[in-house]
Amino acid sequence: MSTNAVRGIDTKVARVDTKLEVVVIAVSDVDRAKEFYAKLRWRLDADFRFDNGIRIVQFTPPGSGCSIQFGAQITAATPGSANGFLVVSDIEAARKELVATGIQVGEIFHIGPGGPASGPDPDHRSYFSRASFSDPDGNVWLLQEVTTRLPGRVEPGATSFSSASDLASALRRASAAHGEHEKRIGKADPNWPDWYAEYMVREQSGEELPQ
Repeated sequence: MSTNAVRGIDTKVARVDTKLEVVVIAVSDVDRAKEFYAKLRWRLDADFRFDNGIRIVQFTPPGSGCSIQFGAQITAATPGSANGFLVVSDIEAARKELVATGIQVGEIFHIGPGGPASGPDPDHRSYFSRASFSDPDGNVWLLQEVTTRLPGRVEPGATSFSSASDLASALRRASAAHGEHEKRIGKADPNWPDWYAEYMVREQSGEELPQ
């Protein structure tokens, strides 16, 4: 068997990116769901109505590359059966913003050694702090705080930020880390812009952070 073939797949063939674009969720009342997701301040991309009774509504969360669709006659799933993750850079700020719009959001919790525990993760570890809310049908959305990606989740050098607040949060983390760096070297580091840039790129791509 050729070393260039794995289970019948020729590994010499270039890999094609396969990007998740839309997730379909089931709702029982399309107009009620549309009102709810508009209240979340998600972007309304489309509301298509067809003569055969099919209706497709699409929303995109702020900063997301993936959208959701719901409507009439587009899925056989049970309304309320969806569970999704919404990644945020600051879970306390995200929860506060949702509550301010009138959305009922559960208290923040984290994954501890014995399972879920109250409050944000004490060490502010990425992926550990969470909070959830549901739409009127019971479809569940879990907020998850992510500041440092697992290795391989983001291509090195492809750093991007979905909003000014995400960029500001990244700069604050880089600033705090750089302060510790200057304490270790015992002097001011005049090359801080390059240090910040290296820190922020490595943090997003899950690489080892600079010291």
